[in-house]
Amino acid sequence: MEDVLTENPPPSRFFQEDLNNFASPPPEPLPSPFIVFSNPKPELPLKPSLLIIALSSPSLYIFHTLPSKTLIGTLIIPELPFSGNTVEPSLQDKSCNIYSLSDNNNNNNSVLLVSVQLPVPPERSNLVSRLLVGQDIVPARVIILDSIQSRNFRGRLSPDEALAAKLETSSEKKAAATSRLSLDYFPSGSVIDGLSASLLSRCQLKNIRGTLVVSWPEFDPSVVRFVGALLKSIVPSLDIKSVDKDLEKYSSRTGLKRDAWLDSDLYT
Repeated sequence: MEDVLTENPPPSRFFQEDLNNFASPPPEPLPSPFIVFSNPKPELPLKPSLLIIALSSPSLYIFHTLPSKTLIGTLIIPELPFSGNTVEPSLQDKSCNIYSLSDNNNNNNSVLLVSVQLPVPPERSNLVSRLLVGQDIVPARVIILDSIQSRNFRGRLSPDEALAAKLETSSEKKAAATSRLSLDYFPSGSVIDGLSASLLSRCQLKNIRGTLVVSWPEFDPSVVRFVGALLKSIVPSLDIKSVDKDLEKYSSRTGLKRDAWLDSDLYT
């Protein structure tokens, strides 16, 4: 008796070309993300002494209100539409702008900020992180500001209690203690994913000093005060007091009390 499992199948009545007509065509690969610089002929890669990447709502809000910044480029993810974006930078835009922060003690390109206001798909995180760290921009040090996601945190997160923690690359841990951020480490067993994790991994791979700072709640006056104080300690020339200019309008939109924002030495 013939073995039906190993016996060669009968010849098909179709040619292989005919069978291929029934298969769906493979999807075309998406174009890679890229950066458009204001200067049509920039000297790449840019080599800032510090690159600050804002992902969390508090950090995005603070840097949106800073007066001492100059737009020098925009990171484009081709599949994400620009519909609804305004001509002037806005917190409601889905954009990823790159700014140069003016510093009295350094040249204009010594401190760069990346304001990530668009949702980066997980499968594109590695490509985006390569552009920002090690390809078009080669910083000496990177600070990443993100929020803690409750689903990835091992433990209880109280909505009324602010929390901040850090993760560091090996190069950052070897740096002088006085130049590092004085924060507790992110608890063991908790997870960081998405673009922030990809950026920190990129820093580790390129042997760059990198620190990821995560905070909770995602948006709260106490967290804004913390992020403002942190940035002021890193870049002393930043004009954090400018946050107060649009505070009343922004607080009314988010339902926060204006007095809660002003209860800080940063704004006095």
